[in-house]
Amino acid sequence: MKLKFGIVGGGGGFIGNVHRHGALMDDLAVLTAGCFSRNADTNHKYAKRWGVADSNRIYADYEEMAAVESAREDGIDFVSITTPNDTHYPIVKSFLQHGIHVMCDKPLALTAEQGRELAALAKEKDLLCGVSYTYTGYAMVRQAREMIDAGEIGKITCIQGEYPQEWLAVSLVSERSEQAVWRQDPKRSGASGCCADIGTHIECLIAKMTGLHPRRVIARFDRIPENIPLETNAQMLVEFEGNIPGMIWASQIAIGHETELNIRIFGEKGSVEWSHLRPWELRVTRINQPPQIYTTNRDYLAPSARELCRLPSGHIEGFYEAFGNLYHSFCMNLIAKKTGADPGTFQYPTVEDGVRGIEFVDACLASNAQNNIWIKVGQ
Repeated sequence: MKLKFGIVGGGGGFIGNVHRHGALMDDLAVLTAGCFSRNADTNHKYAKRWGVADSNRIYADYEEMAAVESAREDGIDFVSITTPNDTHYPIVKSFLQHGIHVMCDKPLALTAEQGRELAALAKEKDLLCGVSYTYTGYAMVRQAREMIDAGEIGKITCIQGEYPQEWLAVSLVSERSEQAVWRQDPKRSGASGCCADIGTHIECLIAKMTGLHPRRVIARFDRIPENIPLETNAQMLVEFEGNIPGMIWASQIAIGHETELNIRIFGEKGSVEWSHLRPWELRVTRINQPPQIYTTNRDYLAPSARELCRLPSGHIEGFYEAFGNLYHSFCMNLIAKKTGADPGTFQYPTVEDGVRGIEFVDACLASNAQNNIWIKVGQ
């Protein structure tokens, strides 16, 4: 079975094309409709470039697209939402209300109240609603979870996550980035800057690797330079479920670092470490033993990790493939839902993961505003 999907946004932007490649990568879906831009010329240009053959399925706005596609017998099975942050909530809501499954770029919404509303709506309508926390799609992230669940590093004792980037510091000097403009606009990006933008990637990645979620946080936000609207550097002490301590650092002004996302999970019997600089590897160390480097698509990996690999071992799979894994898992679950089949071990970040990310940011914002005190995460 091959699914039909549409895209909202993406015309001229980076992330829309990434979503498109991810959805098409494993031949599980076909792009058949879209509203790629509010500019009519750009909208039609990208529809033609991306192979939408039927001009009647190129829409002027998302509301028209949701209404018309839901009424067609051959309407889209799901939609990918690839627009700026402030538009996600109304677009997701519209498609869910019209009975269409959704894959949304993160964040799910700007407030936890909006996120919980969308989660309730998806449940009420019995629809899949995914959120593209990209890095959870890497095979070695799934391998880490399998090993932790199997008790190979023992009881978790400490968790560390960091995501240093330099792009905002560079953009402010070069004055070339449109992202720097809207991502620092609270009306478009929300009340948080780097914590919401990349800190939530760390939070979700830790959850997928360990099964643990933050219970309380102490957060300190810094705006560097001081005249910038939203924080560019965030440091968080985190208490995870089971009183497990952790630390998270997210920065968009870490000069000399591009996308250096690192996760370290320490246990009583060993540790696992994963880095986005070498995403095809997992560093595993058992107590009083030399470190071992696990690599993708080897016989010793868990089956659920191997099925996320497309290339023979030794060949590098990266960001696009991680997105492909998110969409492969989403599509496999959707096909299973439609046919009554078993989706197997395929997993994707859900609407509930999106809500948890917003609740984490809200707690960090509250902690920072109240002189860095412990704040409970969620309701």
